[in-house]
Amino acid sequence: MRKHTLLFVAMFVSIFSMAENLLSPDNNFRLNFYLSETGEAVYSLTYKNKPVIIPSKLGFELLNAPALTNGFTTLKVETKTCDETWKPIWGEVKEIRNNYNELLVILEQKAEQRTMKIRFRLFNDGLGFRYEFDKQPNLNYFRITDEKTEFALTDDHKAFWIPGDYDTNEYAYTTTKLSEVDASKVDGTGIGTHGFFAKNAVQSPLMMKTNDGLYINIFEAALVDYPAMQLLIDQKNLILTSALVPDAVGTKAYMQTPQHTPWRTIIVSDKAADILASKTILNLNEPSKITDPSFIKPQKFIGIWWGMHVPNTMSWDYAHAPNIKLKDTDWNALNPLPQHGATNKNVRRYIDFAAEHGFAGILVEGWNVGWEDWSGNWKEEVFDFVTPYPDFDVKALNAYAASKGVKLIMHHETSASVTNYERRIDKAIEFMKENGYNAVKTGYVGWIIPRGEHHDGQWMVNHYIRVAEKMAENRIMLDAHEPVRPTGLHRTYPNWLACEAARGNEFNAWSTGNPPEHETILPFTRLMGGPMDYTPGIFEIKMSYYDPKSTCQVHTTLAKQLALYITMYSPLQMAADLPENYEKRMDAFQFIKDVAVDWDDTKYLEAEPGDYITIARKQKNSDNWFVGGITDENARKAIIPFNFLDEGEWYIATIYEDGKNADWKENPMVYDIRKVLVNSKSVLKQNLANGGGVAISLKKTTKAEMKGLKKIK
Repeated sequence: MRKHTLLFVAMFVSIFSMAENLLSPDNNFRLNFYLSETGEAVYSLTYKNKPVIIPSKLGFELLNAPALTNGFTTLKVETKTCDETWKPIWGEVKEIRNNYNELLVILEQKAEQRTMKIRFRLFNDGLGFRYEFDKQPNLNYFRITDEKTEFALTDDHKAFWIPGDYDTNEYAYTTTKLSEVDASKVDGTGIGTHGFFAKNAVQSPLMMKTNDGLYINIFEAALVDYPAMQLLIDQKNLILTSALVPDAVGTKAYMQTPQHTPWRTIIVSDKAADILASKTILNLNEPSKITDPSFIKPQKFIGIWWGMHVPNTMSWDYAHAPNIKLKDTDWNALNPLPQHGATNKNVRRYIDFAAEHGFAGILVEGWNVGWEDWSGNWKEEVFDFVTPYPDFDVKALNAYAASKGVKLIMHHETSASVTNYERRIDKAIEFMKENGYNAVKTGYVGWIIPRGEHHDGQWMVNHYIRVAEKMAENRIMLDAHEPVRPTGLHRTYPNWLACEAARGNEFNAWSTGNPPEHETILPFTRLMGGPMDYTPGIFEIKMSYYDPKSTCQVHTTLAKQLALYITMYSPLQMAADLPENYEKRMDAFQFIKDVAVDWDDTKYLEAEPGDYITIARKQKNSDNWFVGGITDENARKAIIPFNFLDEGEWYIATIYEDGKNADWKENPMVYDIRKVLVNSKSVLKQNLANGGGVAISLKKTTKAEMKGLKKIK
């Protein structure tokens, strides 16, 4: 423990009488707020009497105006308590309790005749706080050059981090002490838009573990009209400071009162599983703005997508035609490539497969003109989002899909030319509605246009929300790729079902891939803010199947790919592999067909970031449960108690497990399927292979169905 942690204890005693204090509803957390001798706003946080955040400063640097960092006096203090329950439209649980104690501190800078509010909400799993600015004569329009929010830590914690970067979060995670963070040493190979801005910068959410067993997650909630928060590490004093994403001229945020910032969040527990169970980020977001959510349908889908990533299979491009112009190209005069994926014949094949196996949607990428000349050119007009290639009959294919009871999912790759997309989005939505599309996957691959803006800056944050709002107005579901990482806004816009915003499964097809620990870290980091379209379900693990020269592969076993449907939560889950690869292993594919995507309850059975996760989920409006357990590169035994099951009932547990000698690298596709009986007193000790996993479906059974099955006690 650092020396100044001990000083904090002494300081805490000396200032206690003049500080504002707030306890969480269960009394485990204590927030302390006070003003320093120079009028600086300072806060600290303890959990079960252990310091988590030691005295840390708050405030802002402004452009051409005095800073909002000192000279404050306390004008007024208000407190309140909230304890309510609300029901998400979809989610991991049926109901969410929103229980907190609040402290609102109203500060005044008398010299500048300005006020600033800081609102703290203390939950039973952590803290959320934000800055608020009322409309006032001396603080109307202002520009933030730096947010000076600090998170002063007690020690050199173990951290799970990716480099600070304004344009991508598609890195593999590094695990080091905070003092050892060096963003310059992280490999960005395979990421088209990457570049760290400081060696000591990391992105949020930042997951940490202390030497004495506390788990700490620092993030933000309700990111609206403000840039994303990254973190600079003072590696000597172990203080994290907010680092906002700048715009093209270096300004961090443009503000007009009345306005407030997003919430800064600190989630803490002595149990790793409690971090995953936290609903604080959702609770800090506004309720749904959609009055009639009946069009929002959580679902599984397949797609003409993975074939573009694996070698020698499909292409987005219709023809070999570099250096084309959108307005001047006669597409019917071009010679189509034989591997073009979005053809009438191929799409019909996918529609048939979806209909046969109960999938609601089919994503089709590469259907629209422009793919021949889109990548890496920082080009303004690449796509118009309404003109199909000659071999893609929009009306006929949507009619055929409708006749089979499935829907095509639209794809809008913007090529990061966001100004072009905003000019054309109304026409694109009109086109979707005319042709029966009710869901869209957007993409933002490349450097942003307007040039100089960043994926995670204020301008783009507002764009993503504008798209979500437009889609909601037109009763369209949204899945955004390459956006800023989510911060719980799917509560406010529940049509925004999923995002990518992290290193997804496709990196395994053509790069160094995702290490086996990757999926055991993402739920503690990226998924803290919302569901991820990770695209699980890859059955043909090694890319040498498509190209003997390829050394790329998925860094999991096949059983782990099944388990990801539980551990990587999303209400929009893709069966990402090619239909022919599922047809060879229909017994394992049965789990993907059976597994739900919307839940009444979730139990986090065991977890350790970077090592393992086991989760049980109860299907919406059903007695069925599903369990997923995964591990990193190390084999281990998952301990799975079934105490969440109804007492006195027996369930058939269909277990999809790693086969004998399974190993993510050497023998990834061997698996076994067995059935046993379990009840609420049963405990399963399940072997997981190196990089492996287990997936279990649980259904109530009758005495007749129990015959011949082994009981697990």
